[in-house]
Amino acid sequence: MKKIYLFILFLIINFGGLALGNWFMGDAVASDWYNNLNKAPWTPPGWVFGAAWTLIMFCFSIYLTYLFSVRNSKFVMFVYAIAVLLNVCWTFLFFNQHLITWGFVNIILLTLVIIYFFITFRHDKLHSLKYLLLPYIIWLCIATSLNGYIVFNN
Repeated sequence: MKKIYLFILFLIINFGGLALGNWFMGDAVASDWYNNLNKAPWTPPGWVFGAAWTLIMFCFSIYLTYLFSVRNSKFVMFVYAIAVLLNVCWTFLFFNQHLITWGFVNIILLTLVIIYFFITFRHDKLHSLKYLLLPYIIWLCIATSLNGYIVFNN
């Protein structure tokens, strides 16, 4: 029963973070500023972002449920809080404030934090569950390349 509550809690926090980021973004994707940026040729269509983040946050919530079931500490909470903060801050920096270089630094840090989860928290019970982080890591690598392209080509 505890795992169900944890899973629901992480779904609320993770999707709440996405909702907050979406609120910060507003209609920036349709704005002249964003549309006039020189974007990477591999930039996916808009619907891919929503589908990717839905899968990522679902998998991340499952992983966190098990992580916090076997290793619930202030340090793990701190690392998770940093991940949530960086995730929300990227949208604010990039879309809201148009600080694309700071957004690039932010997304690199977020990628490193999620890789840290993958490498560090590999308790026996989490050994195979850590692969639930792969969609997040892959997507962050793609997103980092997209952000980097914008930084270096605008």
